[in-house]
Amino acid sequence: MRRLGLRRRLFLVVVATVVVAIAAFVAAFNLVLGATLDGNARSLVHSRAEAQLTSLRVDHGRLTVGDTPDERSTDAYVWVYSRGRMLQQPRAADEVQRAVLTLLQGRARYATVSSADTLLYAAPVISDGRRLGTTVAGISLAPYEETRSTALLASLVFGGTVLVLVGLLAWWLLGASLRPMVQMTRQAAAWSEHDLDHRFTLGPPQDELTELAGTLNGLLDRLAASLRHERRFSAELSHELRTPLAGLLAESEVALMRERRPGEYRQTLELIRERAGQLSRTLDALVAAARFQAGGVRGTADAESVASDAAAACAAVADERRIGVEVTRPSAPARVGVDAELAERILQPVLENACRYASSRVRVTISRSDSTVVYTVADDGPGVSFEERVRIFEPGVRGAAAGTNGHRGAGLGLALARRLAQSVEGEVDVAATGNGGRFVVRLPMG
Repeated sequence: MRRLGLRRRLFLVVVATVVVAIAAFVAAFNLVLGATLDGNARSLVHSRAEAQLTSLRVDHGRLTVGDTPDERSTDAYVWVYSRGRMLQQPRAADEVQRAVLTLLQGRARYATVSSADTLLYAAPVISDGRRLGTTVAGISLAPYEETRSTALLASLVFGGTVLVLVGLLAWWLLGASLRPMVQMTRQAAAWSEHDLDHRFTLGPPQDELTELAGTLNGLLDRLAASLRHERRFSAELSHELRTPLAGLLAESEVALMRERRPGEYRQTLELIRERAGQLSRTLDALVAAARFQAGGVRGTADAESVASDAAAACAAVADERRIGVEVTRPSAPARVGVDAELAERILQPVLENACRYASSRVRVTISRSDSTVVYTVADDGPGVSFEERVRIFEPGVRGAAAGTNGHRGAGLGLALARRLAQSVEGEVDVAATGNGGRFVVRLPMG
């Protein structure tokens, strides 16, 4: 059965069910018909015996036979015996005559002569409490047997016809019902390999077909989201690792260009170690974000320490552009419900972005609001226009001010910061301000 397709298996189940139902119907019909015919035959032979009894006359203790309505019937037999003497005897087969003789004594009863296909009924003749004789009536069962055989054959032909019609209808209905599901499954498989933007437009779930369409649409949505996350993760990973890797390569190439003093080699190795540490922290942050999205356990960290470490990580950019970075101590100690490395990786791109666009200073303030820790990063740069407040968080998009200060970033830092924040139920947004830029980073409180 497992090697057969779903359509064939369902078809076999339907045919088997119909066969059982038709067999039960044919058997029940013929049993009921047989019982009815037997009852009719017994009723007829009994009524003929009773009619013969009413025609008998008793004269001085002797029986005499009169005419009966069925006397000339070709399928009716009536015997009348009185005290061993035969008063009336029709022409009948020898086996019937022998069976009649066995019924002359005793109570009223039926007897069937199978070899002659005849039904007999014997009724005693009683007068004044004395038994004067016996009347035996008989009828041929041939018409009943013929009716029984004809009904059996007709019911078998009817059942076979119904089975064929139901089988054809079931095969067609199963094919028509399963064909859309097969097509949808194949289309979903093709879309999952080539184009995840297609969807089934059958409306809200109302039956099995629309429910399948909704399930497949949900599956395609999850596949598309997974693919988008994978692409975004690849782009963010490339963005985050490119700068430290470039520094590592540059330092190693410079160190290999010519012979240097031991102190210079030590300085180069320290820079390489710093870049390698940055790479390690970046990878740990990205892995932690992926782990949190998969339901991992979150850690906690001191909010002020996170801001200070993020500012230290941006020191190179700030020194290059001669930007002063100030971290304001919060009025009360606060902890974020995120690992320190991940919290730093969320805040650092925002701080780095502020350092790249600020004119002279960047200020980080820390506050608490409900169940979140709020970092406000403000700079005295050109700020963000109203039209750019949404677009600058898209991967690969940079603000209009990027062309005025020589910044050649890839436009992925803010997108990475927002995605990492959202992975831990936080948020990164730009706030409206009159002068300069002002970004708000919200992280859950630890």
